Amino acid sequence: MEVLFEKAFLKALGKHASIKKAVKKKVDLVIQDPIAFGEPLKGNWQGFYLCPVKRNFIIIYLYCESCRKKGDDSVVDCADCNKLDNQTLRFILLGPHDKTYGV
Repeated sequence: MEVLFEKAFLKALGKHASIKKAVKKKVDLVIQDPIAFGEPLKGNWQGFYLCPVKRNFIIIYLYCESCRKKGDDSVVDCADCNKLDNQTLRFILLGPHDKTYGV
């Protein structure tokens, strides 16, 4: 599986260094089984998954295989979608629940 981290995710990880270990544990779990450890999002976030880290901290990610199977790739519209394998996992955002959706 190819795992990609967006700049916004890495920047947020640096900003919230106090939960770095918890984030790593969740990332490792998501890598093992992206569907089992994430909750599919709807509306403006259709095609994305949410994984809680701690109380109100969340990770938002994409799993290419699921996105394509559901037909969400036309909604998400990643610029490099056709270059990525189905087994690609892309970590998009990390942060407090209330603020992460507003990015």
